[in-house]
Amino acid sequence: MKDATKSAPRDNPFIFREASLADADPLVRLINAAFRVELPFIEGDRIDAEGVRSYMAKGKFLIAEDAAGLTGCVYVEIRGNRGYLGLLGVDPPRQGTGLGRKLMDAAEHYFRDAGCNSIDLRIVSARTPLPAFYGHLGYLQAGTAPFAPDVPVKVPCHYILMSKSIR
Repeated sequence: MKDATKSAPRDNPFIFREASLADADPLVRLINAAFRVELPFIEGDRIDAEGVRSYMAKGKFLIAEDAAGLTGCVYVEIRGNRGYLGLLGVDPPRQGTGLGRKLMDAAEHYFRDAGCNSIDLRIVSARTPLPAFYGHLGYLQAGTAPFAPDVPVKVPCHYILMSKSIR
């Protein structure tokens, strides 16, 4: 994904670009704020700076910014002819404005440009609104997987695997 120009169209005040290592700390703040909704079932923060850098070693974060700063992100990783995305996060005051969908569009565009045929994602089962959100975007449930054993949970959780063909 190429860096967007410095001016953004009026109907889309966001600039989308790939994150750099200098964005690690702002990404930590954004992701942890966006994922606060998981606190009833997952202990602690979702990610730290080391975790962001670890993701960046395997893939990229696409970020959205406006005049106020970082507003959203999505992690993208190419795995053969498939794309994997995760950590879709939107600044809480901007949730419900369509920015999440714009980030998903940016991720899908990124994967198409990379020649991927499909996109995979996984969501935490306790996040009950998410299957419908991703289903509305064309993702289909493809199975389940055990939850990460190193993440302390307050209620039993598993991953719901979803996929979408983009070719």
